[in-house]
Amino acid sequence: MRTPRKGHPGRTAALLCAAVLATGLAGCGGDGGGDGQGSSGGRTTLNLGLFGVMGYEEAGLFKEYEAQHPDIRIKSTSTADEQNYYRTLQTRLAANSGLADIQALEVGRIREVATVQSAKFTDMSTAAGVKEDGWLPWKWAQAKAPDGKVIGLGTDIGPMAICYRKDMFAKAGLPTDRQAVAGLWSSGWDAYVEAGRKFKKDYPDRKVAYMDTASGLNNAMTASAARQYYDADGKAIYKDNPLVRKAWTLSTQAARDGLTAKLRQFDTAWDQGFSNSRFATVVCPAWMTAHIADKAGPANKDKWDVAAPPAGANWGGSFLAVPATGKHVKEAQALAAWLTAPEQEAKLFEEQGLFPSSTGAISASGVSAAKLAYFNNAPIGKIFGDSAKSIPVAVLGPKDGAIKDSISNGIQLVEQQGKSPEDAWKATTKTIDKDVIG
Repeated sequence: MRTPRKGHPGRTAALLCAAVLATGLAGCGGDGGGDGQGSSGGRTTLNLGLFGVMGYEEAGLFKEYEAQHPDIRIKSTSTADEQNYYRTLQTRLAANSGLADIQALEVGRIREVATVQSAKFTDMSTAAGVKEDGWLPWKWAQAKAPDGKVIGLGTDIGPMAICYRKDMFAKAGLPTDRQAVAGLWSSGWDAYVEAGRKFKKDYPDRKVAYMDTASGLNNAMTASAARQYYDADGKAIYKDNPLVRKAWTLSTQAARDGLTAKLRQFDTAWDQGFSNSRFATVVCPAWMTAHIADKAGPANKDKWDVAAPPAGANWGGSFLAVPATGKHVKEAQALAAWLTAPEQEAKLFEEQGLFPSSTGAISASGVSAAKLAYFNNAPIGKIFGDSAKSIPVAVLGPKDGAIKDSISNGIQLVEQQGKSPEDAWKATTKTIDKDVIG
């Protein structure tokens, strides 16, 4: 469960805590980075630099590991804002000083670090007990450097589905059963938008939109493709990739046709849209379900449901990496491997709602059979698990996250300011070429 900063998967602690509380789960934490290594009372101290709420302490995993390894003491610090965390991490990497034994890396940063700074991290693929098939193929590939080194082990992920309002679908004459709903758009994202045209035509209240925002649709379409903003040689191809242009065209057309509520995700108005019933569908990664339940409130329990998406896509997730300059590299690798092992990732899902990237955890009964009471007992373990398994291994580049942010902002120019899609595209690509790619 990862609540993103605007337009980009990361962690905003206040929102995440609210989402966690909505499902009756626990936890939140402090400052980030770390002075790294040391010992206490004859024990080796391992320091973790984290961001947001990663759930390890809240789920009791640090205490469990210390009980199994009496010679290890674990300390962790967490920065609420991932952007601040990453800036500090970059400073410490440049100075080769102040690094923690284990550093968390957010999915939007992993390619930049793996491409530019892989030499500063150990190869986690060689750590004891680590096997490539222990993780989803696309998750493993995200942390692989050009030289083959794997700089981080996958923690959680954000496989997507479609969250929808059953009561609104019924009023629009659309099916409400989640399998039948998924069938509406089983042929692809175009069909998802086409269902929205029927919704708009037949829903009695013109103030209610089919989807929350066009940028969510655009991000999901792009994330469901193997070829996105870069090619295999590291060249930025976002302007020439037909898939990127199709995602832009379909999402901006949906906005211009009045199918969206013209909101920006995670703004106050978007949050209020859930409680005020402003829209009928949201492209929702696994972590967003708790946020929806919190913002929609008890009055809308059982009105929301979850259906399989038009195509598997991911939004969010992180990795645990071990800096090469640490004094306790072997011990840090062992802890990172243990924290991302199937048993621990399954426990994090059951207690904190963090959907696992471990293949063993996804198939565990506590995950695969999980249902979500607020969403009409939707079988989220199967729906999000199937989505996760269908996601292709994508070619990612160092500025993927920044390009995605810029495109989302460009869509807002169409959706909220009324610019033409072509004018907005020209402005967006100019910004990316000048300020992102350089």
